[in-house]
Formats: sequence, structure tokens, C-alpha cells
Amino acid sequence: MLHHIRNIARRRDQDGASAVEYGLLVAGIAALVVTIIFVFGNTMNKSFRNSCGRFSAGASASNTSTC
Repeated sequence: MLHHIRNIARRRDQDGASAVEYGLLVAGIAALVVTIIFVFGNTMNKSFRNSCGRFSAGASASNTSTC
């Protein structure tokens, strides 16, 4: 019986450690995504503005919609 209780206790210790590891992994991925957005955000914004201007220039004169 004592052996069975020790096995249960070991499993709980390992489950807690894996939850912490997954939490750190998620936090690392989130930090990476935020960093990428800050680094490339301005460049992507300019790219979308340029493409919007190109589509607006090709539109007919009667179309008054803006980007």
C-alpha cells in the first residue's frame, strides 16, 4: 500500500512540473509574437497602405470609396 501511495505522489510531482513547463513555453511564444509585431508592424502597415493606394488609383472616377 505504501508503494502505491509513493507512485501517486511521484506522478503528481511530474504533472505539476510539466504544467509549469507548458506555461513557460506559452509565455515564450507570446513574447516572440509580440516582438515580431513590434519589429515588422510598421513595415507591414506601409505595405498595406501602398497596396490600398494602388487599388484606389485603378478604380473608376464614379467610385468614391476610400481604403
